[in-house]
Amino acid sequence: MIELGSVEEGSSLIDELMELTSQSLCQLEIKEHFNIIKEIGRGKYGRVLLVTHRCKGTPMALKVLPKASTKLQGFLREYCISLHLSCHPCIVGLFGIAFQSNEHYGFAQELVTGRDLFAIIQPRVGIPECAVKRCAVQISCALEFIHQRGLVHRDIKPENILLLDTQCRRVKLADFGLTQRRGTLIRFISGTLPYMAPELCAMVLEEGQKEVTVPPLRVEPTLDTFAFAVLLFCILTGFFPWERCNDSDDFYEEFADWRRSPKKTPVPSQWKRFTPVCMQMFRRMLALDPSERCSVGEVKGYVGKDWVRAKDANGWVGENGEVSTSTPSPCRSSYSDEQ
Repeated sequence: MIELGSVEEGSSLIDELMELTSQSLCQLEIKEHFNIIKEIGRGKYGRVLLVTHRCKGTPMALKVLPKASTKLQGFLREYCISLHLSCHPCIVGLFGIAFQSNEHYGFAQELVTGRDLFAIIQPRVGIPECAVKRCAVQISCALEFIHQRGLVHRDIKPENILLLDTQCRRVKLADFGLTQRRGTLIRFISGTLPYMAPELCAMVLEEGQKEVTVPPLRVEPTLDTFAFAVLLFCILTGFFPWERCNDSDDFYEEFADWRRSPKKTPVPSQWKRFTPVCMQMFRRMLALDPSERCSVGEVKGYVGKDWVRAKDANGWVGENGEVSTSTPSPCRSSYSDEQ
Protein backbone atom coordinates (compact mmCIF):
# COMPACT_ATOMS: atom_id res chain seq x y z
CA MET A 1 0.00 0.00 0.00
CA ILE A 2 1.40 3.41 -0.99
CA GLU A 3 0.88 6.14 1.59
CA LEU A 4 -0.34 9.39 0.06
CA GLY A 5 2.02 11.42 2.16
CA SER A 6 5.13 9.65 0.86
CA VAL A 7 3.96 10.10 -2.75
CA GLU A 8 3.36 13.83 -2.31
CA GLU A 9 6.64 14.34 -0.49
CA GLY A 10 8.53 12.49 -3.23
CA SER A 11 6.96 14.58 -5.99
CA SER A 12 7.64 17.81 -4.10
CA LEU A 13 11.27 16.85 -3.54
CA ILE A 14 11.79 16.07 -7.23
CA ASP A 15 10.27 19.44 -8.17
CA GLU A 16 12.64 21.18 -5.76
CA LEU A 17 15.64 19.20 -7.07
CA MET A 18 14.76 20.13 -10.65
CA GLU A 19 14.50 23.82 -9.76
CA LEU A 20 17.80 23.83 -7.87
CA THR A 21 19.60 21.84 -10.57
CA SER A 22 18.39 24.15 -13.34
CA GLN A 23 19.80 27.13 -11.41
CA SER A 24 23.16 25.51 -10.70
CA LEU A 25 23.75 23.50 -13.90
CA CYS A 26 27.41 24.11 -14.69
CA GLN A 27 28.85 24.60 -18.18
CA LEU A 28 31.78 22.33 -19.05
CA GLU A 29 33.23 20.47 -22.00
CA ILE A 30 33.48 16.72 -21.41
CA LYS A 31 37.04 16.22 -22.70
CA GLU A 32 38.37 19.06 -20.53
CA HIS A 33 37.21 17.41 -17.29
CA PHE A 34 37.04 13.68 -18.08
CA ASN A 35 39.26 11.12 -19.80
CA ILE A 36 37.01 9.12 -22.12
CA ILE A 37 37.98 5.43 -22.02
CA LYS A 38 35.25 3.95 -24.22
CA GLU A 39 31.55 3.92 -24.98
CA ILE A 40 29.76 1.31 -22.85
CA GLY A 41 26.15 1.91 -23.88
CA ARG A 42 24.07 3.51 -26.58
CA GLY A 43 20.32 3.98 -27.01
CA LYS A 44 17.84 6.08 -28.86
CA TYR A 45 18.17 8.98 -26.46
CA GLY A 46 21.91 9.12 -25.75
CA ARG A 47 25.16 7.36 -24.86
CA VAL A 48 26.93 6.11 -21.74
CA LEU A 49 30.70 6.61 -21.58
CA LEU A 50 33.29 5.01 -19.32
CA VAL A 51 35.39 7.93 -18.08
CA THR A 52 37.80 8.91 -15.34
CA HIS A 53 37.80 12.32 -13.67
CA ARG A 54 40.91 14.19 -14.86
CA CYS A 55 41.75 15.61 -11.41
CA LYS A 56 40.70 12.81 -9.05
CA GLY A 57 41.02 9.77 -11.33
CA THR A 58 37.63 8.46 -10.21
CA PRO A 59 36.11 6.00 -12.72
CA MET A 60 32.47 6.65 -13.52
CA ALA A 61 29.79 6.16 -16.14
CA LEU A 62 28.86 9.39 -17.89
CA LYS A 63 25.40 9.54 -19.47
CA VAL A 64 25.31 12.16 -22.24
CA LEU A 65 22.19 13.30 -24.09
CA PRO A 66 22.35 15.47 -27.23
CA LYS A 67 20.77 18.89 -26.81
CA ALA A 68 19.42 18.69 -30.35
CA SER A 69 16.97 15.94 -29.34
CA THR A 70 16.66 16.45 -25.56
CA LYS A 71 14.54 19.04 -23.79
CA LEU A 72 16.10 20.60 -20.70
CA GLN A 73 13.09 19.67 -18.55
CA GLY A 74 13.31 16.04 -19.69
CA PHE A 75 17.00 15.90 -18.79
CA LEU A 76 16.39 17.53 -15.41
CA ARG A 77 13.56 15.11 -14.66
CA GLU A 78 15.67 12.03 -15.47
CA TYR A 79 18.66 13.28 -13.49
CA CYS A 80 16.66 14.34 -10.43
CA ILE A 81 14.57 11.16 -10.34
CA SER A 82 17.77 9.10 -10.65
CA LEU A 83 19.38 11.10 -7.85
CA HIS A 84 16.27 10.80 -5.66
CA LEU A 85 16.27 6.99 -6.02
CA SER A 86 20.01 6.31 -6.06
CA CYS A 87 20.29 5.64 -2.31
CA HIS A 88 18.69 2.19 -2.76
CA PRO A 89 21.25 -0.66 -2.92
CA CYS A 90 19.53 -2.23 -5.95
CA ILE A 91 19.44 1.01 -7.97
CA VAL A 92 22.42 2.52 -9.80
CA GLY A 93 24.05 5.28 -7.75
CA LEU A 94 24.80 8.85 -8.84
CA PHE A 95 27.73 11.17 -8.06
CA GLY A 96 25.59 14.31 -7.95
CA ILE A 97 27.39 15.75 -10.99
CA ALA A 98 25.12 17.26 -13.65
CA PHE A 99 26.31 19.59 -16.40
CA GLN A 100 25.81 20.92 -19.89
CA SER A 101 28.31 21.35 -22.70
CA ASN A 102 27.81 23.17 -25.98
CA GLU A 103 26.15 20.10 -27.51
CA HIS A 104 25.12 17.82 -24.63
CA TYR A 105 23.50 17.49 -21.24
CA GLY A 106 25.15 14.95 -18.97
CA PHE A 107 25.40 13.42 -15.50
CA ALA A 108 27.76 11.02 -13.75
CA GLN A 109 26.67 7.61 -12.48
CA GLU A 110 28.21 4.83 -10.46
CA LEU A 111 30.26 2.55 -12.71
CA VAL A 112 28.88 -1.00 -12.70
CA THR A 113 31.70 -3.06 -14.19
CA GLY A 114 29.70 -6.17 -15.06
CA ARG A 115 27.42 -6.72 -18.04
CA ASP A 116 23.70 -6.17 -18.29
CA LEU A 117 21.18 -8.97 -17.80
CA PHE A 118 20.48 -9.24 -21.53
CA ALA A 119 24.11 -10.24 -22.18
CA ILE A 120 23.85 -13.48 -20.17
CA ILE A 121 20.50 -14.72 -21.54
CA GLN A 122 21.05 -17.77 -23.73
CA PRO A 123 18.52 -17.62 -26.62
CA ARG A 124 15.67 -20.15 -26.15
CA VAL A 125 17.34 -21.36 -22.94
CA GLY A 126 17.45 -18.42 -20.54
CA ILE A 127 19.49 -18.44 -17.33
CA PRO A 128 19.37 -20.83 -14.34
CA GLU A 129 16.28 -20.60 -12.14
CA CYS A 130 18.34 -19.87 -9.02
CA ALA A 131 19.88 -16.82 -10.71
CA VAL A 132 16.46 -15.67 -11.94
CA LYS A 133 15.12 -15.78 -8.39
CA ARG A 134 18.07 -13.81 -7.01
CA CYS A 135 17.45 -11.19 -9.68
CA ALA A 136 13.68 -11.21 -9.05
CA VAL A 137 14.04 -10.47 -5.33
CA GLN A 138 16.41 -7.55 -5.89
CA ILE A 139 14.43 -5.96 -8.72
CA SER A 140 11.15 -6.34 -6.82
CA CYS A 141 12.76 -4.51 -3.87
CA ALA A 142 13.96 -1.73 -6.18
CA LEU A 143 10.53 -1.38 -7.79
CA GLU A 144 8.76 -1.33 -4.42
CA PHE A 145 11.07 1.51 -3.40
CA ILE A 146 10.25 3.40 -6.62
CA HIS A 147 6.49 2.85 -6.29
CA GLN A 148 6.48 3.95 -2.65
CA ARG A 149 7.77 7.30 -3.86
CA GLY A 150 4.93 7.78 -6.30
CA LEU A 151 6.95 6.87 -9.40
CA VAL A 152 6.66 4.22 -12.11
CA HIS A 153 9.82 3.05 -13.93
CA ARG A 154 8.08 2.22 -17.22
CA ASP A 155 11.11 0.63 -18.91
CA ILE A 156 11.70 -2.70 -17.20
CA LYS A 157 13.79 -4.90 -19.54
CA PRO A 158 17.03 -6.94 -19.30
CA GLU A 159 19.14 -4.16 -20.83
CA ASN A 160 18.28 -1.91 -17.87
CA ILE A 161 19.37 -4.38 -15.21
CA LEU A 162 23.11 -4.22 -14.56
CA LEU A 163 25.05 -7.12 -13.04
CA LEU A 164 27.86 -6.93 -10.53
CA ASP A 165 28.45 -10.66 -11.13
CA THR A 166 27.20 -13.21 -13.68
CA GLN A 167 25.32 -15.24 -11.04
CA CYS A 168 22.96 -12.31 -10.29
CA ARG A 169 24.00 -12.19 -6.65
CA ARG A 170 24.03 -8.40 -6.96
CA VAL A 171 22.07 -6.51 -9.60
CA LYS A 172 21.07 -2.88 -10.03
CA LEU A 173 18.18 -1.28 -11.86
CA ALA A 174 19.16 1.55 -14.22
CA ASP A 175 17.83 4.06 -16.76
CA PHE A 176 15.07 6.35 -15.53
CA GLY A 177 14.57 8.17 -18.82
CA LEU A 178 10.95 7.00 -19.13
CA THR A 179 10.13 7.11 -15.41
CA GLN A 180 7.00 9.11 -14.65
CA ARG A 181 4.94 10.12 -11.67
CA ARG A 182 1.98 7.97 -10.82
CA GLY A 183 -1.15 9.46 -12.39
CA THR A 184 0.62 11.07 -15.36
CA LEU A 185 -1.55 10.82 -18.48
CA ILE A 186 -0.31 9.03 -21.61
CA ARG A 187 -2.15 10.19 -24.71
CA PHE A 188 -0.43 7.97 -27.28
CA ILE A 189 2.69 5.92 -27.98
CA SER A 190 4.37 4.97 -31.23
CA GLY A 191 5.57 1.40 -31.42
CA THR A 192 5.26 -1.44 -28.94
CA LEU A 193 7.50 -3.81 -27.02
CA PRO A 194 6.64 -7.26 -25.62
CA TYR A 195 7.00 -5.84 -22.09
CA MET A 196 4.17 -3.35 -22.57
CA ALA A 197 0.85 -4.12 -20.85
CA PRO A 198 -2.27 -4.45 -23.03
CA GLU A 199 -3.72 -1.15 -21.81
CA LEU A 200 -0.50 0.56 -22.95
CA CYS A 201 -0.49 -1.20 -26.32
CA ALA A 202 -4.01 0.18 -26.85
CA MET A 203 -2.45 3.67 -26.87
CA VAL A 204 -0.48 3.06 -30.08
CA LEU A 205 -0.94 5.73 -32.72
CA GLU A 206 -1.16 3.74 -35.95
CA GLU A 207 0.17 5.06 -39.25
CA GLY A 208 -2.27 7.54 -40.73
CA GLN A 209 -4.11 8.11 -37.44
CA LYS A 210 -4.30 11.60 -35.96
CA GLU A 211 -5.33 10.40 -32.51
CA VAL A 212 -5.99 7.15 -30.66
CA THR A 213 -9.55 6.00 -30.10
CA VAL A 214 -9.25 5.37 -26.35
CA PRO A 215 -9.09 7.86 -23.44
CA PRO A 216 -5.68 8.90 -22.03
CA LEU A 217 -4.07 6.27 -19.80
CA ARG A 218 -3.02 7.01 -16.21
CA VAL A 219 0.46 5.78 -15.36
CA GLU A 220 0.22 3.25 -12.50
CA PRO A 221 2.63 0.75 -10.84
CA THR A 222 0.66 -2.07 -12.50
CA LEU A 223 2.49 -1.21 -15.75
CA ASP A 224 5.74 -2.20 -14.03
CA THR A 225 4.16 -5.36 -12.61
CA PHE A 226 3.22 -6.54 -16.10
CA ALA A 227 6.64 -5.67 -17.58
CA PHE A 228 8.40 -7.39 -14.65
CA ALA A 229 6.45 -10.60 -15.31
CA VAL A 230 7.40 -10.56 -19.01
CA LEU A 231 11.02 -10.01 -18.01
CA LEU A 232 10.89 -13.04 -15.68
CA PHE A 233 9.43 -15.16 -18.49
CA CYS A 234 12.21 -14.00 -20.85
CA ILE A 235 15.10 -14.76 -18.54
CA LEU A 236 13.61 -18.14 -17.58
CA THR A 237 13.11 -19.20 -21.21
CA GLY A 238 15.31 -17.11 -23.51
CA PHE A 239 12.38 -15.96 -25.63
CA PHE A 240 9.46 -13.54 -25.48
CA PRO A 241 5.97 -14.84 -24.64
CA TRP A 242 4.60 -12.67 -27.49
CA GLU A 243 5.55 -9.75 -29.72
CA ARG A 244 2.80 -7.39 -28.56
CA CYS A 245 -0.27 -7.51 -26.33
CA ASN A 246 -3.11 -7.14 -28.80
CA ASP A 247 -5.44 -9.39 -30.76
CA SER A 248 -3.14 -9.45 -33.80
CA ASP A 249 -0.64 -11.58 -31.85
CA ASP A 250 -1.61 -15.26 -31.72
CA PHE A 251 0.66 -16.04 -28.78
CA TYR A 252 -0.85 -13.22 -26.71
CA GLU A 253 -4.40 -14.20 -27.67
CA GLU A 254 -3.71 -17.80 -26.63
CA PHE A 255 -2.47 -16.60 -23.24
CA ALA A 256 -5.38 -14.15 -22.86
CA ASP A 257 -7.90 -16.94 -23.51
CA TRP A 258 -6.27 -19.05 -20.80
CA ARG A 259 -6.08 -16.09 -18.40
CA ARG A 260 -9.83 -15.45 -18.82
CA SER A 261 -10.84 -19.11 -18.33
CA PRO A 262 -7.97 -21.10 -16.78
CA LYS A 263 -10.24 -24.02 -15.82
CA LYS A 264 -11.68 -24.41 -19.32
CA THR A 265 -8.70 -23.45 -21.48
CA PRO A 266 -5.45 -25.46 -21.60
CA VAL A 267 -2.20 -23.77 -20.61
CA PRO A 268 -0.54 -22.36 -23.77
CA SER A 269 2.26 -24.56 -25.07
CA GLN A 270 5.14 -22.17 -24.35
CA TRP A 271 4.01 -21.86 -20.71
CA LYS A 272 3.86 -25.60 -19.94
CA ARG A 273 7.42 -25.69 -18.66
CA PHE A 274 6.30 -23.78 -15.55
CA THR A 275 4.98 -25.34 -12.35
CA PRO A 276 1.41 -24.64 -11.17
CA VAL A 277 2.79 -22.34 -8.45
CA CYS A 278 4.77 -20.36 -11.00
CA MET A 279 1.73 -20.11 -13.26
CA GLN A 280 -0.25 -18.77 -10.31
CA MET A 281 2.39 -16.05 -9.94
CA PHE A 282 2.25 -15.20 -13.65
CA ARG A 283 -1.54 -15.21 -13.58
CA ARG A 284 -1.48 -12.63 -10.78
CA MET A 285 1.15 -10.43 -12.41
CA LEU A 286 -0.23 -10.63 -15.95
CA ALA A 287 -3.89 -10.00 -15.20
CA LEU A 288 -5.50 -8.46 -18.29
CA ASP A 289 -7.36 -5.99 -16.08
CA PRO A 290 -4.71 -3.81 -14.37
CA SER A 291 -6.89 -3.45 -11.27
CA GLU A 292 -6.52 -7.21 -10.70
CA ARG A 293 -2.71 -7.29 -10.92
CA CYS A 294 -0.68 -7.91 -7.81
CA SER A 295 2.08 -5.62 -6.58
CA VAL A 296 5.68 -6.29 -7.59
CA GLY A 297 6.53 -7.27 -4.02
CA GLU A 298 4.29 -10.34 -4.19
CA VAL A 299 6.95 -12.07 -6.30
CA LYS A 300 9.08 -12.57 -3.19
CA GLY A 301 6.41 -14.89 -1.78
CA TYR A 302 7.03 -17.36 -4.61
CA VAL A 303 10.82 -17.66 -4.63
CA GLY A 304 10.81 -20.56 -2.16
CA LYS A 305 8.87 -22.73 -4.62
CA ASP A 306 9.99 -24.43 -7.85
CA TRP A 307 9.21 -22.41 -10.96
CA VAL A 308 10.31 -24.71 -13.78
CA ARG A 309 9.27 -28.32 -14.35
CA ALA A 310 11.71 -31.17 -14.89
CA LYS A 311 13.01 -31.80 -18.41
CA ASP A 312 13.15 -35.14 -20.21
CA ALA A 313 14.93 -36.29 -23.39
CA ASN A 314 12.18 -34.85 -25.60
CA GLY A 315 12.06 -31.38 -24.07
CA TRP A 316 9.97 -29.65 -21.42
CA VAL A 317 7.20 -31.92 -20.21
CA GLY A 318 3.93 -30.13 -19.56
CA GLU A 319 0.59 -31.16 -18.20
CA ASN A 320 -0.76 -34.51 -19.43
CA GLY A 321 2.68 -35.41 -20.77
CA GLU A 322 2.51 -32.86 -23.59
CA VAL A 323 5.80 -31.39 -24.79
CA SER A 324 6.10 -27.70 -25.63
CA THR A 325 7.65 -27.13 -29.09
CA SER A 326 6.14 -23.85 -30.35
CA THR A 327 7.78 -20.64 -29.16
CA PRO A 328 7.68 -16.97 -30.16
CA SER A 329 10.76 -14.89 -31.01
CA PRO A 330 13.96 -15.17 -28.95
CA CYS A 331 14.83 -12.29 -26.64
CA ARG A 332 16.70 -9.52 -28.39
CA SER A 333 17.83 -6.03 -27.53
CA SER A 334 15.25 -3.34 -28.23
CA TYR A 335 14.09 0.06 -27.11
CA SER A 336 10.84 1.94 -26.92
CA ASP A 337 9.83 4.45 -29.56
CA GLU A 338 7.52 6.15 -27.12
CA GLN A 339 6.22 9.71 -27.22
